[in-house]
Amino acid sequence: MALTRSAPAAARTTSFEVRAAVRFWLIAVAGLVFLMVLVGGATRLTESGLSITQWKPVTGVIPPMSGAEWQAEFDRYKQIPQFATLNPDMTLDGFKTIFWWEWGHRLLARVVGAALIIPGLWFWRQGQLKGALGRQVAVAAGLLALEPIVGWWMVTSGLSERTEVAQQRLALHLMIAAATFGALIYAAAGLGERPRPGAVAGRGLVISASLFAAAVFCQLGLGALVAGLRAGLIYNTWPLMGSSFIPGEAFKPGWLQAILNDPATAQFDHRLLAYAIVAFAVLQAVAASRAAPGAPVASRALIMAAVAMLQVGLGVVTLLSLVPVELALAHQALALALFGVAIVHLRATEIEQGRE
Repeated sequence: MALTRSAPAAARTTSFEVRAAVRFWLIAVAGLVFLMVLVGGATRLTESGLSITQWKPVTGVIPPMSGAEWQAEFDRYKQIPQFATLNPDMTLDGFKTIFWWEWGHRLLARVVGAALIIPGLWFWRQGQLKGALGRQVAVAAGLLALEPIVGWWMVTSGLSERTEVAQQRLALHLMIAAATFGALIYAAAGLGERPRPGAVAGRGLVISASLFAAAVFCQLGLGALVAGLRAGLIYNTWPLMGSSFIPGEAFKPGWLQAILNDPATAQFDHRLLAYAIVAFAVLQAVAASRAAPGAPVASRALIMAAVAMLQVGLGVVTLLSLVPVELALAHQALALALFGVAIVHLRATEIEQGRE
């Protein structure tokens, strides 16, 4: 006689399979967002972001297909200040190189949107996106919808008077992408395995995890300001900036304007928060190991401390090497990975405390 599963067991299996499918989808979209951020970083580092001077959300997916279309696109680029100031000797072949970076970045953004929306609608119709999970996915979708709007707003800042995009808009663009990534990871982490009995984290560790994730998120924004101001190309020394810990021109004439517009201040802020994050990570790991020795919360905290120290080391090497594209992209990738690990740690710690 064939053995069959009971109805409750079959229902639990089906529920687990659906939960796993939703989790896989969220992680896959987060991975695409991660890739999109890296391509965006490469676009910035190769000065390619202003190569496409028009925003065509639908027809822009088709690149120039003929010599005449390529020349027309190149002629439009010649009309902006970046060409006259930085690339007056650029050839059509050179233009194609920067064009493909920006086109690839925009195409990937469209792929991310489709990967989130199409399966999301199907899961929603199946009733799988309810309650807190539905709200988390809605937040991610809203952020992702905002991203291209801010992206074009960023591009317009470099089309008339500047030779590059405004660093404040660049930072906002990156932070929205990072927030989207974080929202997806947070939702996916909530669908993981339930903690073992006894693996309960204290409220203090939840607060610590929240503050750490927030600090890493702010550091991503400061890193974008450094990139936008090309602040990594000055003071290529460590641990001092030139001959002093704080450069003389930092925080002048006003601290707020300096934070947003002064390269020396941007680099100093980025360094200082990096030190604070490493110190925070080490203290958090020590506290978690003492509060719950051998528990998952302690293991995760130790991993975060290791990644944070590795990230600072990579940042120092990148700075001393005069910011080569490869190292700069690796530094950005590891920063986003650290943020992802921090979000996983936060969500898992919340669940371990009983906060669903």
